[in-house]
Amino acid sequence: MEFRDNPSEASFRRVVSSFLDAEFPKEMGERPTEWGLFNGAGRATAGFVDFMRSWNKKLNARGWGAPAWPKEHGGGGLSVKEQFILSEEFAWRRAPRPGGIGHGWAGPTIMVYGTQEQKDRLLPRIISGEDMWCQLFSEPGAGSDLASLQTRAIRDGDDYVVNGQKIWTSGAHHADMGILIARTNPDAPKHRGISYFLVDMKTPGITVRPLVNMLNSHEFNEVYFEDARIPASSLLGEENRGWYLATTTLDFERSGIATSVAHQLIVKDLVKYAKEAPADESTLARNGSIRAELSDRAIEAQVEALVCYRIISMQERGQIPNREASIAKLFSSELDVRLAVTGMHIAGMYGQLNDRESPAAMGGRLPRFYMHSTTAPIGGGTSEIQRNIIAMRGLGLPRG
Repeated sequence: MEFRDNPSEASFRRVVSSFLDAEFPKEMGERPTEWGLFNGAGRATAGFVDFMRSWNKKLNARGWGAPAWPKEHGGGGLSVKEQFILSEEFAWRRAPRPGGIGHGWAGPTIMVYGTQEQKDRLLPRIISGEDMWCQLFSEPGAGSDLASLQTRAIRDGDDYVVNGQKIWTSGAHHADMGILIARTNPDAPKHRGISYFLVDMKTPGITVRPLVNMLNSHEFNEVYFEDARIPASSLLGEENRGWYLATTTLDFERSGIATSVAHQLIVKDLVKYAKEAPADESTLARNGSIRAELSDRAIEAQVEALVCYRIISMQERGQIPNREASIAKLFSSELDVRLAVTGMHIAGMYGQLNDRESPAAMGGRLPRFYMHSTTAPIGGGTSEIQRNIIAMRGLGLPRG
């Protein structure tokens, strides 16, 4: 990995930095609910929603709403290193970064496997922001073992009739479209009888019910399909080959590179609080064990950055980071938890007060970050799944 920018990359970094100087209000990066990977979206105010609409419009005008997409599809057509620079600069400013299920997962999967009609119809609506997407993968009995899913899609003339249930569907209550995997051949081995669909969430027979998490936020849902008729033209790729498309989608999901910056910023915030908090608020912060704990978190955030740099260097060479993406996801998810625990250790009892109570530590971010961090080792593939991928694909170990 070449850590230094070449002249062209340095020029692009200046362009991004100048854009952020001009367009991103500094106070937006200092909001009390904004910290690393958790931006308080579950409690977003009307003002924040309006800001995000304006912000996304500015990004799309430059092609930065989907920086990796080819320009012919409305994206930025950026190189791997340019995408890294864009994500890194946004992360350091704590600016909302390009992404989302439509931009990050659905769109790229459609580009790889979609018909020309599907690309022409769906991709422009993702870029414009007309369509928000959700991911209809997990089920109550098929989370970590996703290939055990039981939602059925039966061909009936020009439609598939879908029955079943999905769960933990983030953003389904806002989504216009969804990427769905369902079983189309129950007699085939479980990985070979699954198909991949692009679903209009307004289809009759689809019901979205909220799941309110322990932060009292409505971020994900359960989705029911009851004789929902989905046009056969919504099938992506070949029938019964959907598992292979789904793994492509999950590889896109696990290839994020900005989290190491977010974690470095959290370490920086924790150190600042430990130094500046009144003695009665951070007595623990002044003992040696907490200093050692903060040192460990700082080192781990740097290790995470190096893992991400390795992925970037592979992508620049045209290689696909499969087990490496799982290594990054595993390390990042579990570091999220360790950072939250360290924050609670530093703040002591004050860490239990939220931003509506006084005197809350660090603007009340700690209890929400602590609770939110528990989802990190689950979403996008559990830590156990990541370890299995690393063991089999990285170390060549047999299935257990």
